[in-house]
Amino acid sequence: MSDGFLTQEEIDALLRGEPISSPDETGDALSDIEVDALGEIGNISMGSAATTLSILLARRVSITTPRVICTTLNNIKHEFPLPYLVIEVGYNQGIVGSNMLAIRERDALIIADLMMGGDGSNPAPALDELAASAVTEAMNQMMGSVATAMSTIFKKKVDITPPISSRIDFASDAVVTNMVAGDEPIARVSFRMEVEDLIDSEIMQILPLSVAKEMVNSLLGAVQPPAPPPSKTTPPPPAVQQPMYREPVSAYSQPLAAAQQTAVNRAAPAPNVTVQPVQFAPLKPAALTAADTNISLIMDVPLQVTVELGRTRKLIRDILELAPGSIVELDKLAGEPVDILVNGKLIAKGEVVVIDENFGVRITEILNPIDRLNNLQ
Repeated sequence: MSDGFLTQEEIDALLRGEPISSPDETGDALSDIEVDALGEIGNISMGSAATTLSILLARRVSITTPRVICTTLNNIKHEFPLPYLVIEVGYNQGIVGSNMLAIRERDALIIADLMMGGDGSNPAPALDELAASAVTEAMNQMMGSVATAMSTIFKKKVDITPPISSRIDFASDAVVTNMVAGDEPIARVSFRMEVEDLIDSEIMQILPLSVAKEMVNSLLGAVQPPAPPPSKTTPPPPAVQQPMYREPVSAYSQPLAAAQQTAVNRAAPAPNVTVQPVQFAPLKPAALTAADTNISLIMDVPLQVTVELGRTRKLIRDILELAPGSIVELDKLAGEPVDILVNGKLIAKGEVVVIDENFGVRITEILNPIDRLNNLQ
């Protein structure tokens, strides 16, 4: 594959269901099982990261199935001669080592603009300190979600260190990271990321082979079924030797013969008898009293009653700009019923009234038991 386009031979290979090879792949460093395992890890973990990024940006974010290859940093610089924002994250628990997340500078600028309240259509021309901090925080939240997802699939706690971000121009900068050498084999996990109609690009996760293999071993160890317990061989029961002759009936054998005759009599068919179906009186639910439910024991427990006039969401920038005289618009219309909450749970609605210079609330609607139960959950 050259310049991002497939050759005719590679297209024919795809139509035959065969994998295509890239000139930067070193196939002997990772086996097919390890490549598949890294792809599965990336698919699960980056799916969780996409959810986190979607919440941060308030935009729909989708990340496609990853593609895993073994390559080197020098090959990556040759294949992607563009400025990137590189976030290096270390593992301090569960996994030993570090990994990098590389995102194109243009995409990082759009993410920074969305993080700071913009619409992403007119990002800054370059990454300044504030924009880099915003993108680093987004990547930190994403990698935290990745670590949580890996903790689940590895069945052990995985924790990360605070990220270190830097702008790297793969076309001109000589050093990308001190994590690995430029010609040392690494694992590159590529994802296609889409953020609505703002971003349609590729992000890369770069792993040293030692970290990649440790992840694979953690995954395979987590899914390996436990060994069956050793079976205990039960010795066969001793053979009972049948007597060669019939003993005469004695006084001791007479009770046994009587018992055998009783069993025969019980097995014989019984005479016809009249059978009627049983009838029960209809069951009536008994009314529960306060004594039955012991509700009197909690009658004196105090509860916090709150009347909520409305809610709204504001950016941090808007909150910092609040001053005496500022007006905060709520999501309730004038005259709309207010919510009545008990210990933070909605149970009723009402209207605000004034009683002797004090505010009060007149209950106009009590939620049905099903709605109240859903609110409690």
